[in-house]
Amino acid sequence: MPRSVFLGRVVGAGEPLWTDSDRAWALALLTVEEDTCRGCGQPLTESTDADAENAWTAEVIRCHACTTAHQRSTQFQKDGGDLGGAHIHVRHRR
Repeated sequence: MPRSVFLGRVVGAGEPLWTDSDRAWALALLTVEEDTCRGCGQPLTESTDADAENAWTAEVIRCHACTTAHQRSTQFQKDGGDLGGAHIHVRHRR
């Protein structure tokens, strides 16, 4: 969806769906996505710079939903289940 339409622009008859500005925003997003590390989400131009080797800190956090999914899939395999093609559905117990 073009940015301008997302922001509320109504496309009139004969008007292009994508404006020059929309295309520029889309190309800028591609540039940002190409420079983003798929592992940590940091900009590769910064995180791969040799001068930044000790510039990062990290902390371990736990997603309790993912922990539950992992525990369930581990038990499923121990019980003889095949996880090939399986999806683990997690829902909150509210």
